[in-house]
Amino acid sequence: MNLNPEQKARQQIDNELMESGWIIQDKSRINLSEGIGVAIREYQTDVGPADYVLFVNKKPVGIVEAKRAEEGVHMSIHEEQSEGYARAKLKYCQNDPLPFVYESTGDITKFTDYRDKKPRSREVFSFHRPETFAEWLRDDKSLRTRMHDLPPLPHDGLRDCQITAIVNLEKSFKDARPKALIQMATGSGKTFTAITAVYRLLKYAKAKRVLFLVDTKNLGEQAEQEFMAYVPNDDNRKFTELYGVTRLKNSFIPSDNQVYISTIQRMYSILKGVELDESVEEQNPNERVQSKDPLPVVYNEKVPPEFFDFIIIDECHRSIYNLWKQVLDYFDVFQVGLTATPDNRTFGYFKQNLVSDYGYEKAVIDGVLVPYNVFTVQTKITNQGSKIQLGESVDKRERLTRKKFWEAVDEDIEYSGKQLDKDIVNPSTIRTIICAIKDNLPAMFPDRRDKDGNFEVPKTLIFAKTDSHAEDIIEIVREEFGESNKFCKKITYRSEDDPKEVLSQFRNDYYPRIAVTVDMIATGTDIRPLEVLVFMRDVKSRSYYEQMKGRGTRTCSLEQLRATGTPSAKFTKDHFVIIDAIGVELSQKTDSRPLERSPGMSLKDVLQNVAMGNTSEDILSTLANRLLRLEKQINDKEKATFAAQANGQSISQVVRHLLSACDPDVNFDIEERTKEQMEGEAPVKIEAAIKQAKDQLIEQAVAIFNNPDLRNYIVDVRKKYDQIIDHINLDEITKIGWVKDMDAAAELTIGNFTAWIEANKGEITALEIFYDQPFRRRELTYSMIRDLSEKLKTEQPLLAPLNVWRAFEQLKQTNGDPKNELMALVSLIRKVSGIDTTLTGYDKVVDKNFQTWVFKKQAGTTTKFTEEQMQWLRMIKDYVASSFHLDKEDFELDPFNRNGGLGKMWKLFGEKTEEIIEELNEVLAA
Repeated sequence: MNLNPEQKARQQIDNELMESGWIIQDKSRINLSEGIGVAIREYQTDVGPADYVLFVNKKPVGIVEAKRAEEGVHMSIHEEQSEGYARAKLKYCQNDPLPFVYESTGDITKFTDYRDKKPRSREVFSFHRPETFAEWLRDDKSLRTRMHDLPPLPHDGLRDCQITAIVNLEKSFKDARPKALIQMATGSGKTFTAITAVYRLLKYAKAKRVLFLVDTKNLGEQAEQEFMAYVPNDDNRKFTELYGVTRLKNSFIPSDNQVYISTIQRMYSILKGVELDESVEEQNPNERVQSKDPLPVVYNEKVPPEFFDFIIIDECHRSIYNLWKQVLDYFDVFQVGLTATPDNRTFGYFKQNLVSDYGYEKAVIDGVLVPYNVFTVQTKITNQGSKIQLGESVDKRERLTRKKFWEAVDEDIEYSGKQLDKDIVNPSTIRTIICAIKDNLPAMFPDRRDKDGNFEVPKTLIFAKTDSHAEDIIEIVREEFGESNKFCKKITYRSEDDPKEVLSQFRNDYYPRIAVTVDMIATGTDIRPLEVLVFMRDVKSRSYYEQMKGRGTRTCSLEQLRATGTPSAKFTKDHFVIIDAIGVELSQKTDSRPLERSPGMSLKDVLQNVAMGNTSEDILSTLANRLLRLEKQINDKEKATFAAQANGQSISQVVRHLLSACDPDVNFDIEERTKEQMEGEAPVKIEAAIKQAKDQLIEQAVAIFNNPDLRNYIVDVRKKYDQIIDHINLDEITKIGWVKDMDAAAELTIGNFTAWIEANKGEITALEIFYDQPFRRRELTYSMIRDLSEKLKTEQPLLAPLNVWRAFEQLKQTNGDPKNELMALVSLIRKVSGIDTTLTGYDKVVDKNFQTWVFKKQAGTTTKFTEEQMQWLRMIKDYVASSFHLDKEDFELDPFNRNGGLGKMWKLFGEKTEEIIEELNEVLAA
């Protein structure tokens, strides 16, 4: 049949209504006894026939306004029409206004519940079932209205950060915002916060069901344990005695529970109606590449879209995109994301509704988490690789069985450091690193001696690349430390021992002292006595690296440390150490930077540096870290003496001022505020005012350290608690020491990049342009930069633009961050060719050049741009910042095309259009 657009929409709507349990009838053949839910087509009202009127248990409850597919962009316009039908009088009925209203094209369905305090339409996967409406109508109020009945949050037993998160989350619910994001640093109690919120929703808002969604089986088991252990502060019973909690282990979903814990993989399989291989739940699905396009989720009668009221998504930065996003799109729910490390995708998905912003550094300041220092170990082969000569007899080993056999190589084999422990295994490299760790641990923890004087290895976690790599590490650790099997164990999903039992031993018992893992405890596992993290695998993901570091951030009291980790400990856990044996800190710059930048400098020297005017970010961060550690170690009387010497400020207040003085967000606010206040002033005056404001902030932060009595007191009170850090360099190691020693590696990278650019500047067009006269830079095109980038990465992969940028970051020689690799490359070339004195994000360069150009243009009386003209000039500026050059053909692309294209540009600027385009191409790249 050839159906017109309206008929196609009606047919699709009919199918979706029937799928959702509705019986469809024509107005000439009404039989309301046929089922619980009946949808009658073209039912007459006093304002005309409604497309569908929905009846539940013979009573009218809702309206469906049907529209053809092309009307999908006008759905909000049709809301008034459908509301009119809902308020109308139905023929033969004495009805009040109908509460449930849909607008639908069959492809898109919008729903409004007019019982809500502020009715607002929302897109739904399909129609609600008639049984759902019957249940909703038995309640006096809708869920969104009941949200306003939540009582004030009792603060007992909650940290400040948890109180803030819950209060803001509940406000978000009351505002009917569909998505909310909770960012809380790893170890600050995200799950406890979420369970507290869930408890209040079940008790006071009368929520029916909540889904707690995770992406690994391990996280699901931990969440289940936390729900079982949770006792609310207004009831003596445990959560599981008050509400039903079930962790989904198969395709069956009981309907009589209130909390359901599931992996997103299992929920996807349940909606698809297929069985799930349990091994799929063991690995974070975000790390697996999908081999083919996923099948779309379709309506599931057993789990309709309204089955849950809320979904709490743990580690939401990882696995809620692409294939897995379908699970979230299916349900008509409020969504709450939990993460320590959101990225731009996460912020975008949750509509920038950040209800809690509690990052790592804030948690350290509050004493919720401990800071860390980085110790680097670099070997020659890890950095440079090696070579096996033709004819050499080597041991070969099967990857899985580990069966060995001898074979002579029939060609020279050169391998890089990246191939180690995958293609090539070099036991000497592993042994060299383990020996370096063994030799340096006593210097890092000098107080760890048992009653017989033997050094007690702190609880240490090693991240390995593969299971086979982990086996090699374990064997060598046991040999070099001269210990038994129980001293070092593997904790992965594939280990022969029960991984849960080994994990419990590592967390609570004396042995194992060292654990090796590949996947299982990279994220989401609470191991408080852990004091050393060793990275023997690289990590590409910024957020995943943050999660891995989070294993060490938990606080641990002296009593707990002695009972569960290290009996010889003399102090509370006040920091942890990252041993970087693979260059993970160089390959992945993290947001939560180590607070201490100069761990080898004495506290006395740090204080003296500040007193003499050295207020660099390194010094201020290091001083803040030392003071935080001091606060954990001194008693209340000593803290009071500090405050008396510091004009009444506590240590944490002093630390907050020190860190704020070098906080990028605070400095950005100063810049924006100053620019706004001095709008129209000369750029040089604005820059001077910004510098003065920043200097004043630093001066205020360090003012108390001008007092020599305070400095002497800090040094004296610290003496009885001081720990000496000794840098030891072994012959087998190319570089060893605290993170500051990585400056040399950064300088080498920059030197190699500069040499490559110099060597190629006469052969590559893009480089010729940079080294030629300034006006030629307007010839630069996107394709030129892309080709240059590909040539650089092909010939010198270690000099990829972002690697070189991180080297400049290591030396604190950057201004801003690169938006992408090509923009980073342009910024780097401008720096090494002498165009810019500081490595500055190219977008910042363009912004500054644009500001100068506009100021000059408008300095006289002849040119005054209108706001609409300025909007177009800014669009051109932003386009050039990302594409390096603007041609007239580019006006056919977004954002120009959707704003009127070249025609609109001509209308605004007339005959000066081409002149402006050419001029901006030149001045923005200057």
